[in-house]
Amino acid sequence: MTGLIDDFLPALMDPARPVPAGLQDGQGRPAGRRFNVYRNNVTTSLIAALEQGFPAVARLLGAQNFAGLARAFVQANPPASRLMMHYGAGFPEFLEHTAARAQMGYLGDVARLELALRRSYHATDAAPLDPATLGDIPPARLDATTFTLAPAVELIRSPWPLHAIWTYALVPDSPKPAPQAQDVLITRPGFDPVAQPLPPGGATFVAALIAGASLGAAHDAALAEAADFDPTTILGLLIAGGALTGLKDETTP
Repeated sequence: MTGLIDDFLPALMDPARPVPAGLQDGQGRPAGRRFNVYRNNVTTSLIAALEQGFPAVARLLGAQNFAGLARAFVQANPPASRLMMHYGAGFPEFLEHTAARAQMGYLGDVARLELALRRSYHATDAAPLDPATLGDIPPARLDATTFTLAPAVELIRSPWPLHAIWTYALVPDSPKPAPQAQDVLITRPGFDPVAQPLPPGGATFVAALIAGASLGAAHDAALAEAADFDPTTILGLLIAGGALTGLKDETTP
């Protein structure tokens, strides 16, 4: 029995493997044909789950290429959870180590963006901060203010025009991406996440806030990267996206 159990999952995920010896159907007959049907259904379902979870990657690769890569990923990466919303967590790294990377090196980051959108969608709810609360902070104390950000906030940094590539893949008539790096902020103002490109310094600013830095310290970090950085635009995106959920003045106990 131990050998059968040990052989079952590898055989289930790899059609080149033989049916585990001793496997029978409900009537005690060898389960060869039924196992092959079941194996094919499992693989097909997991490939479909990847296609649903990574629609931009699927569009960029094309149906045949995506199916081939997805099948290879499925065979090497059986689900670790019954919750299919978690499946594909290693897909970005898998894409980066395939032949596709030579010509489509951005695929891994596109997959990371799609994973981040999925995490944001399933993240715990958090009540957004009332924007009027920000207006009540004395200007002299703004720099000492720290913020709590919603669990749905995600930040993806990329050397590729990530947001433009993702949009080009999914939105008809989108312009061809320009060759420039793009960082992406994900917020969830309602039920669905929203992905937005950030200007130079924006990702550094948001990352500092997430790490617990004060508004002034986050601003300084962004200025070191982009001398003309203006935090107003990014704070506007965070407020509109319901990303700020609390604040504290560091000068007070």
